[in-house]
Amino acid sequence: MFIMKLIKKEPVLTVSAVCALISMIFVPPSAAYIDYIDFRVLALLFCLMAVVAGLQRHGLFPWLAARLLTGSMQRRKLFALLILLPFFTSMLVTNDVALITFVPFAVLILGLTGETRYLIFVVVMQTVAANLGSMATPVGNPQNLYLYSAFGLSAGEFFGTVLPFAAIALPLLVLSVFFCPQGELTVSLPENAGIDRLEPVIVYAVLFAVCLLSVFRVLHYAVLLGIVCTALLIEDRALYKTMDYGLLLTFVCFFIFAGNLGTMDGVRDFLQKMLADRPLLTSALASQVISNVPAAVLLSGFTDNWRALLLGADLGGLGTPIASLASLISFRLYMKTDGARGGRYLGFFLLVNAAGLVFFLILAQILQ
Repeated sequence: MFIMKLIKKEPVLTVSAVCALISMIFVPPSAAYIDYIDFRVLALLFCLMAVVAGLQRHGLFPWLAARLLTGSMQRRKLFALLILLPFFTSMLVTNDVALITFVPFAVLILGLTGETRYLIFVVVMQTVAANLGSMATPVGNPQNLYLYSAFGLSAGEFFGTVLPFAAIALPLLVLSVFFCPQGELTVSLPENAGIDRLEPVIVYAVLFAVCLLSVFRVLHYAVLLGIVCTALLIEDRALYKTMDYGLLLTFVCFFIFAGNLGTMDGVRDFLQKMLADRPLLTSALASQVISNVPAAVLLSGFTDNWRALLLGADLGGLGTPIASLASLISFRLYMKTDGARGGRYLGFFLLVNAAGLVFFLILAQILQ
């Protein structure tokens, strides 16, 4: 019973733990395991998750959405704003947090305006927007943060690789709303949709800026960790209970799994060959099966072609529902709504994501 609950709640963590345990059979645990683990990435992830949780806890994102969406507007404009909110916010607070925040908000808005017939369209496009927007910054998703750190990338190298794709995605997302008919709508949100206290929001905003200093290697990650942990103890100790420790453990498990595979000659030679021949496609296809975060961690030890690996993992977030954990989050949120139609949702999701994946992979091959 416990195992089934764990698999249902933390499927990727479960898979990563099983992979790590199996690899230990072939490479027994030793002191070398410590070298597998990237403590900088773990510290940065923890700090960013804590700061974003603090901002979310005090209502910053609903307040932002309420300021943009209240009043009378055209249906296409409303849908465009609902879709672009996760696109831009995911660049700073990760794709999963953007969807956790704005999918329920879209459900609320469409319910208040009587537009629930467009819910599948809006939620699927929000998911695509969050996955594409998050690729634009090192803090937009976990695989970006990991690869940025693991390969010691400069800001110029990183942004020069990903920004062209985010820039192309933006007008395509806006154009998607023209598949919906025009019409006038009035949005009136509850009065409690706002920031509860301004002081902690300012504190967390400052901490987020400090996090960025560490991401771009201005501040050592150990110093950042000390600052954030101290601030949480002073400001809100309860946040420690809300952290996604499963994601941190998933990284640890895949660090061990990937490190052990790197010591196996046959596996190492096979992955190196695949990545030498088709690095972009290998990264994208691996993401379809094991999700893009584990794919990035696993494959990073077998190639120096960080650019193809980065694009493959980011663009590989499109495709199957498990290609990006954020996609599973939005699906679960949609299925909690009244009258949810899972089959229709998945059919539209696969159609849009398959088209997007093929388009951007072809584009990547042309631009590389």
